[in-house]
Amino acid sequence: MRRKILALSIAAALGGFLFGFDSSVINGAVQAIEADFGLTDLPLLSGFVVACALLGCAIGAWFAGRIADRIGRIPVMLIGSALFLISSVGSAFAFATWDLIIWRVLGGLGIGIASVIAPAYISEIAPKAVRGSLASLQQLAITLGIFAALLSNALIAGAAGGANEPFWFNGDAWRWMFAVAVIPAAIYGILALRLPESPRYLAGKGRRDDARRVLASVTTDSEVDNALKEIEDSIAKDKEYARTGSLRGKLLGLMPVVWIGILLSVFQQLVGINVIFYYSTTLWNSVGFDIGNANTSFIISVVTSVINVAVTFIAIFLVDKVGRRPLLLIGSAGMAVSLGAMALAFTQAVPGVDGAAPTLPGAWGIIALAGANLFVVFFGATWGPIVWVLLGEIFPNRIRGKALGVAAAAQWLANFAITETFPGLSGFSLGFTYGLYTLFAVLSFVFVFFAVPETKGRSLESMDDLSPARQRRRERADAQKATTAS
Repeated sequence: MRRKILALSIAAALGGFLFGFDSSVINGAVQAIEADFGLTDLPLLSGFVVACALLGCAIGAWFAGRIADRIGRIPVMLIGSALFLISSVGSAFAFATWDLIIWRVLGGLGIGIASVIAPAYISEIAPKAVRGSLASLQQLAITLGIFAALLSNALIAGAAGGANEPFWFNGDAWRWMFAVAVIPAAIYGILALRLPESPRYLAGKGRRDDARRVLASVTTDSEVDNALKEIEDSIAKDKEYARTGSLRGKLLGLMPVVWIGILLSVFQQLVGINVIFYYSTTLWNSVGFDIGNANTSFIISVVTSVINVAVTFIAIFLVDKVGRRPLLLIGSAGMAVSLGAMALAFTQAVPGVDGAAPTLPGAWGIIALAGANLFVVFFGATWGPIVWVLLGEIFPNRIRGKALGVAAAAQWLANFAITETFPGLSGFSLGFTYGLYTLFAVLSFVFVFFAVPETKGRSLESMDDLSPARQRRRERADAQKATTAS
């Protein structure tokens, strides 16, 4: 039983693998693309080629939940797989900047769809006792996708003699880097065809027997009736109060729980995780590593990605034991300290000569390097996976699809903003840049402490009231009742 649930969750989380693969495969190809398409002196356009997929992600995420509520989770997974597959082929055969951007945005649509559907599907099919651990597989899949892309890029570039050198059938190596993405896209689609539909979607469409069969395959016989009754009661309540299916509320036009989802998503990106690696070469150079060597550069990337993968298992192991809130608070504090150390170190940077990168004198290079790796550890063990877990849990059933889409779209837009602004900010001052990320880490701690609820051990049907203050009042009331009864 447990093995089947794990297999279903892994298959659903492969959408995260596509995201991780896509984000790293473009980084390995960007210099060759700049040379082929004349973008060397157009850094803004080159940066947009890298980041434009994130706009597609935001659009795909925005609509994914709504479409999934209409046609089901599995069909939407297949749509995401098809879009990414088409994007991989189109990018491999791109002949100009404008059509490469189109293919990148198309792939982004597929990734955005997968980013919403995976946590929703896993949270709806997994038993509540292990739901957090299984939902964390989304982030694990992302880190494995990053590693797989780095490995395939290195193997292709190494075999061809460079990313812009001819490879199989005389095609440039960078084009084959994109073409390889067809494999995970096809695997994701094939596995999606073998997944059962979400029992909550089936029950909502009146397919009670189908919902029962799916529940029976992932839970014990004694729990099936109770689980189905919870789902049906929730659906009946949603129909009775259909008007509450709107996301609108009194807090700046949206329900408070929707703002919690949006801010979780935004803070996950504003701490700078997707640009922290951009300056890793300078960090390693500052402590004596030869970054000009391609093998050394690859080893650095592999070390970082392996750390990313390894620490994700910490979250998978602890999330259902410790809870979501404690891990997020620990992560925020750890990120603030490590980013603060980096910001302080870069205020001591010595400017490079003739456009060369700055260097860090004395022990400052080691401090910055340690800070960068500790930041990866704290993010990868907490905010990376836990945000995906919470996004699949915190929203009541009646708004889950739409709210997930809004929150995920906000995440991709924040990712785009950070990616686009980093070159300008870092050119102004790396100390200021990492200081800004430190501030966001501190604010994320305050936000979690006062606003983010604990969802450990709660059924999805009980997520209508998640205010931390009300949770504490309810816990005190339960404790008083227990004392009185004894």
